[in-house]
Amino acid sequence: MYIYDDLAKRAERPVQVGLIGAGKFGSMFLSQVPTTVGLEVKAIADLDPERAKQACRNVGWSEELIKQTEFFDNTQHMIDAGGIDVLVEATGNPLAGIAHAKMAIESKIHIVMVNVEADVLAGGILAREAREAGIVYSMAYGDQPALTIELVEWARATGFNVVAAGKGTKYMPEYHYSTPDTIWDHYGLTPEQAAAAGMNSQMFNSFLDGTKSALEMAAISNGTGLKAPDDGLYFPPAGMDDLAHILRPRSVGGQLDDSGMVEVVTSVERDGRPVYKDLRWGVYVVIEAPNDYASACFKQYGMNTDSTGRYSAMYKPFHLIGLELNISILSAALLNKPTGSTLDFNSDVVATAKRDLKAGEMLDGEGGFTVYGKLMPATKSLALGGLPIGLAHRVKLKNNVNKDQPISWADVEIDMTTQAVSTRKAMEDLYR
Repeated sequence: MYIYDDLAKRAERPVQVGLIGAGKFGSMFLSQVPTTVGLEVKAIADLDPERAKQACRNVGWSEELIKQTEFFDNTQHMIDAGGIDVLVEATGNPLAGIAHAKMAIESKIHIVMVNVEADVLAGGILAREAREAGIVYSMAYGDQPALTIELVEWARATGFNVVAAGKGTKYMPEYHYSTPDTIWDHYGLTPEQAAAAGMNSQMFNSFLDGTKSALEMAAISNGTGLKAPDDGLYFPPAGMDDLAHILRPRSVGGQLDDSGMVEVVTSVERDGRPVYKDLRWGVYVVIEAPNDYASACFKQYGMNTDSTGRYSAMYKPFHLIGLELNISILSAALLNKPTGSTLDFNSDVVATAKRDLKAGEMLDGEGGFTVYGKLMPATKSLALGGLPIGLAHRVKLKNNVNKDQPISWADVEIDMTTQAVSTRKAMEDLYR
């Protein structure tokens, strides 16, 4: 993309960034700012501005740089102060994310949505509104959805058929039922150690119970047109050398329902043994050679292939999360292009019961005690009236729901007049 050449020319007028949320992701981004030419953080909005200032100190900012930065406890006030080229939404709260995206669209400011929860909840309509407003609505480079979409774009642009794309994680079937009380056993930490490190049990539980994987695969599906499995992610064990063998359609010996799917591979076998050369921290795309010549080239140039030599995989073994975010910011500001963006409503993530739930119980959302998020095609979600995981927080059940059953709009008491709910409903109406 040759962004750096353009960036160096911006030394006199740096790209001005407004950051919302100075948590872990925001802090990782902030750590790169002092060494990036042509980019400045003009302002930071956080519920606790003093905490945000401390986050800046923690990542190495000088007191002079902190004094040059404006701090707000209100995002609209930050936007109204003016001068921001790109807004970065890094709160992780889907309701806040929708509100902030709406603010950016109204003010015609490019927005980078680190907040995949908000993007999956309503990205189909937010991205459309952003394009109509003439601004960039972008996924966050460094997070796995944007990195996976980059691989898909590479494959398609070079003439390959994309068979599968996704990421790696650590998964076992019982993880779906993990709660904030059991999470640290899986990470090998005591609750005291986790608390000392400032680790949020519910957030980390969403990584483990499959919700975050479902959200990220939905984002990839909605940004590429790749399909979601009909009955949720399979999480097949697969190492780097086995991607092309396992992530083929069943009709040719693989484990996919069809060609053109999203899927997550796990770093452990079902019996607990580690997968050889696992891709736990990375992303991948499985491609199919369009002809015999290309297939022969796979072998000639050392590509890992399946037994037929027809299928191969390209992958990135690691991702650096917020340390890589500059790519999205600069792509929006300098190239007027996103690093991945929601294009359609192909896939959804529906709240699903972790245990038998009774009428009157309160749902506690992503990573909590009551529900996990299950990936499914959007057509299926719409047909059953599935309650999106992003709205399954602090809502009361009206009906009993059995373990592993999806929860529907009809099962809950929910305020239909809130901005997040009305935006989601508008998106559903748009895609019916």
